[in-house]
Amino acid sequence: MKKARRNASNGKLKNNLRSEVLKVLQASPSSPINYKQLGAALGIQDSGTRVLLMEVLAELTAEGVVKERDRGKYLPAVVEKSLVQGIIDISRFGTGYVSIPGVDDDIPMDRGRYGTALPGDTIEVEMSGTAKRPRIKFIRIVKRARETHVGVFYDKGSYAEVKPVNRQLDFVFVVKEDGKSTAKTGDKVSVQITQWTDPKRNPVAKVTKVFGQQGEHEVEMHAILAEFDLPYEFPDEVIEAAHAIKDGFTPEEIAKRRDFRGIPTFTIDPFDAKDFDDALSIRKLENGNWEVGVHIADVSFYVQPDSIVDKEAQLRATSVYLVDRTIPMLPERLSNELCSLRPNEDKMTFSAVFELNDKAQLINEWIGRTVTRSVRRFTYEEAQVIIEGEKGDYQEEILTLNKLAKCLRKKRFDEGSIDFNSEEVKFKLDEKGVPTGVYVKVMKDSNQLIEEFMLLANQRVAMSAGKPKIGPPKTFVYRVHDLPSPEKVQQLRTFLKHLGHQLPRPTDSVGGSVIKELLAKVEGKAEEAMVQIMAIRTMAKAEYSTKNIGHYGLAFPYYTHFTSPIRRYPDVMVHRLVQHYIDGGQQASESTLELHCRHDSMMEKRAAEAERASIKYKQVEFLLMHKDQIFEGKVSGLANFGIFVEIKENKCEGMIPLNDLGFGFEFDKQAYILINQSGEEIHLGDDVLVKVKSGDLLERQIIFEVAE
Repeated sequence: MKKARRNASNGKLKNNLRSEVLKVLQASPSSPINYKQLGAALGIQDSGTRVLLMEVLAELTAEGVVKERDRGKYLPAVVEKSLVQGIIDISRFGTGYVSIPGVDDDIPMDRGRYGTALPGDTIEVEMSGTAKRPRIKFIRIVKRARETHVGVFYDKGSYAEVKPVNRQLDFVFVVKEDGKSTAKTGDKVSVQITQWTDPKRNPVAKVTKVFGQQGEHEVEMHAILAEFDLPYEFPDEVIEAAHAIKDGFTPEEIAKRRDFRGIPTFTIDPFDAKDFDDALSIRKLENGNWEVGVHIADVSFYVQPDSIVDKEAQLRATSVYLVDRTIPMLPERLSNELCSLRPNEDKMTFSAVFELNDKAQLINEWIGRTVTRSVRRFTYEEAQVIIEGEKGDYQEEILTLNKLAKCLRKKRFDEGSIDFNSEEVKFKLDEKGVPTGVYVKVMKDSNQLIEEFMLLANQRVAMSAGKPKIGPPKTFVYRVHDLPSPEKVQQLRTFLKHLGHQLPRPTDSVGGSVIKELLAKVEGKAEEAMVQIMAIRTMAKAEYSTKNIGHYGLAFPYYTHFTSPIRRYPDVMVHRLVQHYIDGGQQASESTLELHCRHDSMMEKRAAEAERASIKYKQVEFLLMHKDQIFEGKVSGLANFGIFVEIKENKCEGMIPLNDLGFGFEFDKQAYILINQSGEEIHLGDDVLVKVKSGDLLERQIIFEVAE
């Protein structure tokens, strides 16, 4: 009898729990929540009710009422009408795609259905439907992604038009007479919208800045920074605050640190580097092993949290690298002087020190604050000639580091790390900024030497927080890289099938070795280039997060950014967190750190887009000066409107319109080829000779034609 009453009581409690669980999930339909968070939200404290909660979740999931999005994280499968916020992106063809936190895929919105929202705006939508098939209705714009837009000014007399450089904006800004400022036809300007309520009409705007005539080097570089809403100059008060910072070399501070000034330490950087984030030290220990120190500028010692310099660095989040200049995250007083590990100067550093045997196996490690002194500044080229056999300073140390780096590199690739052989485009510019040459930067042993030790330091620092030897994991900032989505792997699988290659069926957790094994299989074969292009396109983008999911591309279960605090704000956060935990501090605030991570990821993306825009502009400028030259290229992209061709010698890319190819070519999306009725096919990676037909500096676009 008691058992029956207990079962009835449990049944009633279960029903109540079902109702309460659904209420909590429906309150935040786009935010996955785990069972512990659910228990806390429901005020559950006893173990018996926790067991019932787990049973309820299992039953609701089996019934399809609740969806387990990630392992142990739940969403409502049926979504009641609710207001949520998301970020909208807009394609060149006008379709909007709204990204909502917790929803796997972007949700499309037809042109005209999203009001006057622009790419990147935060909008509020009414969401309904199911988790698999959500429906949204535009409600309002919550926050504009940017206040100003860049374009070219055309005076029309009583008014003017500004054509935006952003190709996602398929309208012109209308500028009334009193909003023209000093702009003249052909000037690059920035404008601010003053009136716009009807998406069927052009927005009214006013000119906020005149950069100068389009086509001039300085004008274009400044306009690119404004286009991506990136700062150029530091406010006066930030520069003054940076100049007031002292070097801090007191006996008390040095006594707190491990002193490496007596150990051979040097930097290896590009020839044109102005700030030096990292240095390496090496010495042989009495037991025959090697002690390698990875020493990083201790920016966090000089830049205090919430100071005026810190707030500016937070805002910028990263240094920006255009073709001819660096826009630093920190003022020059810090980036080039106090923090930079310049030769023959004592410096405050934060170090990861490793004891390695001759096979680069890790025997011991130590992470903490140090004081160091670089005895030599090497360029990559100077270190490379020593590696290749010439005599030079610290020859034995460089050769030993190179040998150890090769062991680390082999181990990394053996464990699944992917090598895409990425190449960097560089320009030779004259004194006016005109490109006189384009070349591809080659990664040699000296580059890889530095890369391997930086990767080791980043990995081990992440493990010190995520998998500490003592105590639970710490709240931390990770550099994460997700698995390729099953959908993209399925597309790759279909593409490969046409080439005669098999790829395992995609699942919710694609094995980390799938892409690596594929690239190894096609290495040296005719289809290698096109397979590599398609494989890269399946990859997710790396980003910053407090939620560690590992780094797929590197095959590291724990990874962070520790080694470049002069140019990346996440590295500054990591330094602070490491020291905080060394000092015995409590868990840091995950929500605060996550907000920083999102901002830093966004700013990193924006900086990369600005860099690509500057490269693209100079490529177009360079190619327009070589219109009569025939170039060897390869097909780098296919679309239903044409093919993209990359020139082999300089990586400049342009397009051949489909109509110019002749013979009725059509795009087969599944096979990812162009094919005509005669059976002729065009594939990714095909060789082709091209000439420049035309170019548009505003669009940063080159049109090629096939050369005989």
